[in-house]
Amino acid sequence: MDPDRLVAVDVHTHVEQDGHGCLSLDQELMDASAAYFRAGQDRTPTVAAIAEHYRERSMAAVVFTVDAVSGTGHPALSSEEVVDAAAAHPDVLIPFGSVDPHGGKASVARIRRLAERGARGFKFHPSLQAFAPNDPAYYPLYDAVAEAGVPALFHTGQTGIGAGLPGGRGIKLRYSDPMLLDDVAADFPELTVVLAHPSVPWQDEAISIATHKANVFIDLSGWRPKYFPPQLVRAANSFLREKVLFGSDYPVITPDRWLADFAELDLRDEIRPLILKENAARVLGLRH
Repeated sequence: MDPDRLVAVDVHTHVEQDGHGCLSLDQELMDASAAYFRAGQDRTPTVAAIAEHYRERSMAAVVFTVDAVSGTGHPALSSEEVVDAAAAHPDVLIPFGSVDPHGGKASVARIRRLAERGARGFKFHPSLQAFAPNDPAYYPLYDAVAEAGVPALFHTGQTGIGAGLPGGRGIKLRYSDPMLLDDVAADFPELTVVLAHPSVPWQDEAISIATHKANVFIDLSGWRPKYFPPQLVRAANSFLREKVLFGSDYPVITPDRWLADFAELDLRDEIRPLILKENAARVLGLRH
């Protein structure tokens, strides 16, 4: 992958369907998230479809699924399959792995195997996976990610998954309070932690953590930029200019839709390339 040939690096895209037609969520959750995001486009792209979408735009994309089998009871897509499929598209795809946090030693061993297989980071979704990320019971997972020398990307803030359903389908937002990840970042200073999404309703907390911890970054996925909290825009335009990363949350938000809004934000010209590519290139180790 040649970052100089890329227009942007999207650090947050979901693989929602595998090569066998299996989906990452059950149909009720899939429909609820599509309604929440008003997503009219293909909701379940495969790895190959994502690669083509981004190649057409001269962009790269981080791709992953979320293993939440303990949290949801729905069989997870295979991260091994995601990593292997992405290997066929090294010019545009950067695969992340995902493991069930409740898997104990087996999940720790799987992180190591996935990293050896080619995973360039790991995705966690505390609300969907039903775990408090600062519980020391899960620290062996972060030890393994840190040993691999790759980032850990955590969902933060509210989620569109389960939105509008009775009880939110049992999904608990408090697990995605970014302050829980302040503990993780403090206890694992060698681990790069990315707080995914504008962390509504905890945006100020996320900004504070990213300001305080050198190893913490924020991705801007999951919200159209026109809806960004104003304090996030101010921070991105100044003291967090090297700590925020472009992410779309494709397929629920397309990069085209996100970038159209981003062009309207009141940002200094020299800030835009940092957010769109350069910060991600550094976090992901794309430049050697």
